[in-house]
Amino acid sequence: MRVLKIAGAAIVAVIVVAGLLLIIGVPSGFLTSEIQARVERETGYRLTIAGSSKIGIWPSLNVTLNDVTLQDPKDRDGSSRVTVGSVQADVTLASLWSGRPQVTELVIRKPVLHVPLLRERSGQLISSARPAPPPGGADKAAIDRIKVTDGTVVFSNLRDRVENRIEGINAEAKIGADRKVKIAGSAKVGDRPLKFDINATAPVPPLERQNIPVEIVLDAPGMLQAPVSAKAEVRLNGSTVMINGLSGTLGDGAFNGWASVDLASKPLVKLDLDFQRLDLGGATPSGASGAQPWSNATFDVSGLNYVDAQVRASAAELKVGGAQFAPAAIDATLASGALKVRFSNLGAYGGQASGEITADASAAEPSFALRSDLAGVRALPLLSSVADFDKLDGKMQAKIAVRSTGASPRAIMSNLNGTVFTVFQDGAIRGLNVAKMIRSLTSGTLSGWQQGPDQVTDLSQLSASFKIDKGQAATTDLNLVGPLVKMTGIGTIDLGTKQIAFRVEPKLVLTTQGQGRAADPVGLGIPVMIDGPWSEPRIYPDMAGMLDNPDAAYAKLKEMGKGLFGKDGGGLDALLGGLSGAQPGGGAAAGGAAPGGGLNDMLGGKLGETLGNLIQQGLGQGGLGQGGIGQPPPAQRPSQGRSLAAPASPVPSIPPAPASPNETIPDGAQDSPAMNDVLRQLFNR
Repeated sequence: MRVLKIAGAAIVAVIVVAGLLLIIGVPSGFLTSEIQARVERETGYRLTIAGSSKIGIWPSLNVTLNDVTLQDPKDRDGSSRVTVGSVQADVTLASLWSGRPQVTELVIRKPVLHVPLLRERSGQLISSARPAPPPGGADKAAIDRIKVTDGTVVFSNLRDRVENRIEGINAEAKIGADRKVKIAGSAKVGDRPLKFDINATAPVPPLERQNIPVEIVLDAPGMLQAPVSAKAEVRLNGSTVMINGLSGTLGDGAFNGWASVDLASKPLVKLDLDFQRLDLGGATPSGASGAQPWSNATFDVSGLNYVDAQVRASAAELKVGGAQFAPAAIDATLASGALKVRFSNLGAYGGQASGEITADASAAEPSFALRSDLAGVRALPLLSSVADFDKLDGKMQAKIAVRSTGASPRAIMSNLNGTVFTVFQDGAIRGLNVAKMIRSLTSGTLSGWQQGPDQVTDLSQLSASFKIDKGQAATTDLNLVGPLVKMTGIGTIDLGTKQIAFRVEPKLVLTTQGQGRAADPVGLGIPVMIDGPWSEPRIYPDMAGMLDNPDAAYAKLKEMGKGLFGKDGGGLDALLGGLSGAQPGGGAAAGGAAPGGGLNDMLGGKLGETLGNLIQQGLGQGGLGQGGIGQPPPAQRPSQGRSLAAPASPVPSIPPAPASPNETIPDGAQDSPAMNDVLRQLFNR
């Protein structure tokens, strides 16, 4: 009985151990060396199994390998390798007995593919000397399904300290008996999701130089503006993947062409595509709106160093950010980190554009350059879409040649150098009424552009040329010509900080005939300063410029009088003497007319009313109507029977400039404090 009990206990123990082995697997270290030798013999790569290996027979026969590394023997620094957390292969027992293993499922967990980023095309990324697979070797094993979970691709360059990753790769490939391959999966590029779906028909091995029909659907929000659906004939030729008969759709636009990728060391991509509609995405640069500063957020263009490319693309419609062009043809080359994009006869809003854009990422600080010619382009839609600027309309011509360095929008704008010449013709400044703004300066300083949806300034031409040095764009030939306004000016725009400093000389035309008169236009010129943020500047008269030379200011006023009050200007003197309603040289009691009424009647309109009020105030305070130009100021003579208001603020007296030898000065006019008061009231109210 005791023997039977011992035997029973032993049998139970064997059954328990057998059950555990069925569940947890049988250690299979003896298989490791055979697997390593087989892989190296057929692929040329060295396989290292650092972890354990085992054979399980529940729920099906399976082999599991842990901590696996596959590496090219010639790769000494380990920059090109594959590491895998674990590999599990489920095999049918019947297929093992037949000598042709049938892998029902191959599960690869946490694989990491390390891809070196090379700056130069030298050597081979994949050894071309690996042994060819034995004839019929592919028929010795078959795989029904492959699953990849939590995979990663690491692109790195140790010298440049660059590393980029595609993470979270989860994919499943199903291989049918008819060699139909279906691959579906997802991944993340940075924080942007990526989904792919690939269908192909695998030819009978060897695969090289055989056409492989492939269909692919790619959805990459944040990288592509719309899903891509394409089909092509793919052929492997050594290290080159050739893609012929490429056709498909990008969003709702069709395309066709061809491509090739040479994977020998540094990749070389060649691409020739024709699109119906092509949307390159992109948005108005951060800080493009006038009220916001340029963004300091850095961008990385170092990836241009690790791929070479030759691209030719054409499109019936091209969209870049908010700008649209039709038609478009672009040639681009990328070599040694320098990208050159050339475009010619680009259809742009009723006109043509041509030029070249370059970006050089080979240096520590990237550099950029733009050369472009625009002809006959509608300014409003172009500037609205590119720069979020909707104030200018008209036909635009421009020549642009600029360059800069930097890794953020603010750095690029602050380092900008070059020249810009622009002309706008037969258009308008929308939201602004320049003539009204200048008239408003007689009553105070303006803050901002005095914008309004119903404001507009018609213009015949607006032109300026800028020389840009370290973000400072300076012009000396700003010129605006409109029906009722003319303006010239000089100034500087600080592109980095969005500050402006301009001195302009507008001339408001006091006739409905405008600039088209045969004689010189008649207007009131007031030097004006415009400075501060370009979205909300201060606008005010340049009093220093007007009062530095009061005789010149008086001559300007008298010149205006030639057109308004008689060719010889005599009417102005008579007017100044009788603005209070009196005859020249008389007092207030001698006239009887309303003070200042004559000027309002003669000028008429809002400007006449404003000018009349200003001069009348000057007369009331300076005494011009109380005895003419030669009388002393009010503080030096007795009252004429009415009280005179004191000026709101003291104005320093400015000595008159010496008269020219040929000029006849009326008696008493050498010292004209009353006239100075008039000018002060006129231009500094």
